[in-house]
Amino acid sequence: MVACLAIASSLALVSPFESQDVFPDKEWQPIERPESVGFSSARLAALRSWLQSLDTTAMMVVVGGRSLFTYGDVTHVSYLASGRKSVLALLYGRYVENGTIDVEKKLSDLKFTDVGGLLPRELNASVRHLLTARSGVYHPASNGGDDLAHAPARGSEQPGSRFLYNNWDFNAAGAVFEQLTGRDIYEALETELARPIGMQDFDRARQIKSGNLSVSQHAAYPIWLSTRDMARIGLLALRGGRWGDRQIVPADWVRRTTTLVSPFSEMDQLFEDSPPIVGRWGYGYLWWVWDALSPSDPLAGAVTAWGVGGQYITGVPKLDMVIAHKTDTVNRKAVTARQYDVILRMLVAAKY
Repeated sequence: MVACLAIASSLALVSPFESQDVFPDKEWQPIERPESVGFSSARLAALRSWLQSLDTTAMMVVVGGRSLFTYGDVTHVSYLASGRKSVLALLYGRYVENGTIDVEKKLSDLKFTDVGGLLPRELNASVRHLLTARSGVYHPASNGGDDLAHAPARGSEQPGSRFLYNNWDFNAAGAVFEQLTGRDIYEALETELARPIGMQDFDRARQIKSGNLSVSQHAAYPIWLSTRDMARIGLLALRGGRWGDRQIVPADWVRRTTTLVSPFSEMDQLFEDSPPIVGRWGYGYLWWVWDALSPSDPLAGAVTAWGVGGQYITGVPKLDMVIAHKTDTVNRKAVTARQYDVILRMLVAAKY
């Protein structure tokens, strides 16, 4: 894989400003010949063979706003897992811009609490700390799937001083969004994202909060999407929050949320099957952000939403590319972070 990246770094890469006026309408416009946009059909065929060996349910690759590659049933709706967090980041944008949400507000200002209460030091955490997973609040979350097992003792860290991928932060960020905006997350998702960007398979009835509320009163907000609708989310982020002639999410907010806050060096390499264990992923605001060693790295500027089991929405600005990858985790199917890393490197190497 190192060889693939070395080869790809010497390739002529697509400018992030090319094809930025192309968006899907009711349907995605296909690219008939990969070579017409500088991709190798043979290498994409090799990728298809690799996917057939995995538990991948579906995958869609978008280049220049058009569909380059599809695999499986891209209309199938399933669980997005922690990819939900990056969707919430987009929803925050308009409310931060108009002043409804002040990300510097502390939990104490919001009279925020949880089962058993929060410690005085924990109440000094701000909304920004929640969004960047640096709150220092190591209260258990209502759902699992995080890195709480490697957290220090409660009250031992100052807010902002340490990154820890803790679902408490992310669920609390959802609760704060609803408290300050007066809007249900799923209502906002439907009216402020799904409809404006033309999601084809969005089903409001599938979106139901969950979690053990005796552990934490702040529920998780699972999101269920199809692969082709995940690709729309990815294109919206890649285009700086713009969709056609409409600015759906403020550009400054998209830029802020997809900028590195916690570098790769701060990531926990023991956090099983997370993006940093196989790549240079750091963290921004609810998005994983590639921590490039060099501007010539073809993944410089890349961001990804990640959900356990193989849920990814990845934007690669240098290739003007979005990758939406889905594994329906029914029957314990999964694509690991290492397997997805191979997919990503094969796509980079498919550009010539």
